[in-house]
Amino acid sequence: MDLVALILVVVAAFCHATWNLLAKRSSGGVAFVWLIQATGVVIYAPLVIVLFVRNPPEFSFALVAAILASALFHVSYFLSLQRGYRSGDLSLVYPIARGTGPALATLGAIFIFGERPGPIAVLGAVLVISGVIFMSFAGRRSAADPKQRREGVKWGVITGLFIAFYSMNDSFAVSALGIFPFFYLWLADVVRTAALAPFALRRLPAVRYELAVHRREVLGVAFLSPLSYLLVLFALSFTPLSYVAPAREMSILIGTIMGSTLLAEEDGRRRILAALLIVGGVVALAVG
Repeated sequence: MDLVALILVVVAAFCHATWNLLAKRSSGGVAFVWLIQATGVVIYAPLVIVLFVRNPPEFSFALVAAILASALFHVSYFLSLQRGYRSGDLSLVYPIARGTGPALATLGAIFIFGERPGPIAVLGAVLVISGVIFMSFAGRRSAADPKQRREGVKWGVITGLFIAFYSMNDSFAVSALGIFPFFYLWLADVVRTAALAPFALRRLPAVRYELAVHRREVLGVAFLSPLSYLLVLFALSFTPLSYVAPAREMSILIGTIMGSTLLAEEDGRRRILAALLIVGGVVALAVG
């Protein structure tokens, strides 16, 4: 894996884990998701305008379809993730979602896109996925409500499916269609904001509550979520998906530590040990 791509992915991992910590602290739901989408569109609009003036993109049917698909998959991802956080721990839902996603995305990259990662990189992907699985079941003997935990696992898996969908879709868009990653991401955000607006308007009391109580979380997620994925899209523009998708899951280690320490979630030591497997997988991906 290219060194520049690895640096981009590591920085993205820190941003990603941080915004998930902030999202866990919010009330979640459509109101919160719409607010972070709309706020993100406003925050990054000046930069998008500059990029558009300097290098306007050429739209095609395939590009518009990719943007619409990305919007659909990301909205579903955010809503299912928030549903999972209302049911389970950050250090449980987050690793399941982030593990299921790259596992399926790597398989998709191999069987659909025809990518052929080397043996060391394959070993790295296996280590990443193994660490995620071990971490996902680290809380089996905890004192948490089993039903609540099952709900967290279920929504973590569903979230992972949407991660795989948008990873393959967006990788195709930035590598095969040639659009500038940042502009592509912002356009998808605009579509997501418009699509969720009617639902948010029906929940104005919830929107006002999120603005009053979780304003910092809204701003933090709105800034860090696009930034983390933008870094990944840049890496995908010159690095195969089968390398990038598993490597970015280093954020699992960071998110697990945050959940165990900052949120005082149980069984943290065992989950952190499991997360170390993922670090080994990232090293193998970088070497391979």
